[in-house]
Amino acid sequence: MAVMSPPLTEFDHPLDYRDEISAKPDRVRILVIPERRYLMIDGTGAPGERAFADAMASLYPVAYTLHFSLKKRAIEAPVGALEGLYWIGDPGPISAEQFAAPGAARAWSWRLLLPVPQECGAEDVAAAIDQVRVKKSPPTIDQLRCERWQEGLVAQIMHLGPYSAETPTIEALHGAITARGLRARGCHHEIYISDPNRTAPTRLRTVVRLPVEWA
Repeated sequence: MAVMSPPLTEFDHPLDYRDEISAKPDRVRILVIPERRYLMIDGTGAPGERAFADAMASLYPVAYTLHFSLKKRAIEAPVGALEGLYWIGDPGPISAEQFAAPGAARAWSWRLLLPVPQECGAEDVAAAIDQVRVKKSPPTIDQLRCERWQEGLVAQIMHLGPYSAETPTIEALHGAITARGLRARGCHHEIYISDPNRTAPTRLRTVVRLPVEWA
């Protein structure tokens, strides 16, 4: 599905986490993301390579261990969407041209994140990490950390379709940001709403987000 360029923009006030990761393919949402705790792992190289898979092999087991631990306490806290920050060299924006350059993904640095439910204390997170380390021993478990992060003012749009076809969506997002008198100030951010293992490439939904500031 093609995205209008430049798409409509709207300033919005999200109600909760689920609303924060909601987007449409024909318009850009400008909103403020509050501080939140995340499970994080850093790496380099193209998504889909071994390092990427190894990172998820730590992130998801810990997230689901927390989920089931809370469920035993009658607290419903679904596992959030996988998020990825991407940059080249020093952390910062990636232009649409850089993103589309052949082989560019091999030069990417990235940070994968999963949100930590607010009901979890530091001891819950530490216990979940220890449990996964003992039971599964994933190779990246000692690289996993839990940190607070506040992204602040962002602009975002929904990309529909395969990851390899994101460039027009990214161009539209950058164009809308400039048209609104804003500029990108942080890393390219993707939020994976669909499971690529269970969803056809043409039906994938990915929120493309950029932290912004007034130009």
